[in-house]
Amino acid sequence: MEKINNTLMKALGIEVVALDRDLVEMTMPVDDRTHQPAGYLHGGASVLLAETAASVGAYINVDPELFNVFGMEINANHIKSKKTGLVTAQATPLHIGRTTMVWNISIKDEKDELVCSSRCTIGVVPKK
Repeated sequence: MEKINNTLMKALGIEVVALDRDLVEMTMPVDDRTHQPAGYLHGGASVLLAETAASVGAYINVDPELFNVFGMEINANHIKSKKTGLVTAQATPLHIGRTTMVWNISIKDEKDELVCSSRCTIGVVPKK
């Protein structure tokens, strides 16, 4: 995870809270970096957080010397709006396969209320 410094994760203030093969937890502030023009959490920022958590989870489930992982598909249902504070993504694997993985991601606020529910398919690609 040392390669985070020059990424969108750093620009948006995303931090890793827990990192395990079966659970990745990350937080992201809800502020001017993650707002849409009306001042609420941008749905795209939630999707970015969800795919980041799933991708990191996939990465730690492969041998990075032999494989790359890439997001193939993501969906998201935006359940609740939010203007300020912090959201937390929890990503758990639904399927860990040789060529694909499917991750479920729940994004909640400080009151443990669901803000966004997402599912992400990750491709596992052999390095050449």
